[in-house]
Amino acid sequence: MPPIAKKPNAIQGPTRQDTHTINVSIVNPNTGVMEDYGIWDKWSGGEVDSDETKYNPGAMAPPVSLGGRRTTGNVTISRLYRLHRDHLKVQKLLDAAGRSKAVIKRTPMDIRGNAFGHPIVYNATLKRVTPPDLDSEQSGAALLELEFTIDGFPKVNDS
Repeated sequence: MPPIAKKPNAIQGPTRQDTHTINVSIVNPNTGVMEDYGIWDKWSGGEVDSDETKYNPGAMAPPVSLGGRRTTGNVTISRLYRLHRDHLKVQKLLDAAGRSKAVIKRTPMDIRGNAFGHPIVYNATLKRVTPPDLDSEQSGAALLELEFTIDGFPKVNDS
């Protein structure tokens, strides 16, 4: 059954890279409470891949694919570093690296900005926190970057 738009006026059609919402929640390592870190701007990784296993039978028969072990690649997200939102929480993030569980959700939207269907959910551990790169001769956007190691495989959340 195809996903159903959450809003009745959602436009069902092709999508673009900028028509998704990325949301992250991370366990505070000091309190054990899951905290919402809001919306993020960029996403890379999270692919599900597998090892390739082939068997070559005798008599020059064609190879047989046996499939292979599945893996999920790390996910890296980033967003513009905002002082009141990010700098005030950066110590919590630095403390959480390598220790805290996280939930990352990516939800498609139609071209009007309505959520469509259910999010793809990744359960993870925060692996790396990278505060913005700095360069006194540059004026580009300062990005905060987080990398996550994924537990198992992503799921389309239907709840």
